[in-house]
Amino acid sequence: MIAQIFSILAPVLTCVLIGLVWVWRGRSYDTGMVSTLVMYIGAPCLIIASLGKITLSAEALLEIAWLYAAVLMITALVAGLLIWWLRAPPRIYLSAMIFPNTGNLGLPLTMLAFGEQGLVLGLAWYMLNSIGHFSVGVVLVSGKSLWRELLTNPVVISIFIAVALVVTELSLPVWVFNTTDLIGAITIPMMLITLGVSLGQLKIGGLRRATLFALLRLLLGFAVGFAVCEAFAIEGVLRGVVLIQSSMPVAVFNYLFAVRYRQGEQEVAGMVVMSTALAFALLPLLLGYLLAG
Repeated sequence: MIAQIFSILAPVLTCVLIGLVWVWRGRSYDTGMVSTLVMYIGAPCLIIASLGKITLSAEALLEIAWLYAAVLMITALVAGLLIWWLRAPPRIYLSAMIFPNTGNLGLPLTMLAFGEQGLVLGLAWYMLNSIGHFSVGVVLVSGKSLWRELLTNPVVISIFIAVALVVTELSLPVWVFNTTDLIGAITIPMMLITLGVSLGQLKIGGLRRATLFALLRLLLGFAVGFAVCEAFAIEGVLRGVVLIQSSMPVAVFNYLFAVRYRQGEQEVAGMVVMSTALAFALLPLLLGYLLAG
């Protein structure tokens, strides 16, 4: 089992370390360009191509949607109470507590742990999380509605296309599938390398509080994911995907939103760094639990 866990974590850690070493050696890395490339081209192609490889029924997609909604609402409620109890600013901490890194970290783990089926289920979870993050998450940080940005976001558009293909049971033309599959293959490695670069560039502030909230994010995510799986009797690969995606650290996009709307950039950066470091330390335990089951 140790070898199996190592085989899952090694590719993820290697890609993140490439990004860290790259920035530590003072080499240039256009994070904005790469993030835009992944967001506007890579991730949409990955979503469409992955759902074209394995059949995901409308019923399965609906089940994932209900599970995600349950995890999101419970996490938001408990996180809101914790933030109120600790007297922390909600606009700085709430979005970071609710929306984890289901893309850069969650997708590689679901793929490496459970293969193509895990990737497709992980992608469905990532799609739903992206819709929530780019609507509710932005509103929580900015204090205003940005529905126009949501409806023009390429990831969200690709989600609508993928859902339409699932519901109508239509297949992509071969040339379209091959093209999206080829382009989508760059997404996960570039996400992980960019995560490493971003972690190496972040300026951290409020480390003590950031560490507390980082630990709360990980424990809360696992606890809620576990409770939802138990309540709905979820087993197998789907259970593993729910637990992995629910237990992920703070998403880097929370930091980008904090910078954009000037809401505690250094505090959110501290949460991203500390939650990611703690996640890597705790992931062997999580994977060991899932693989043993």
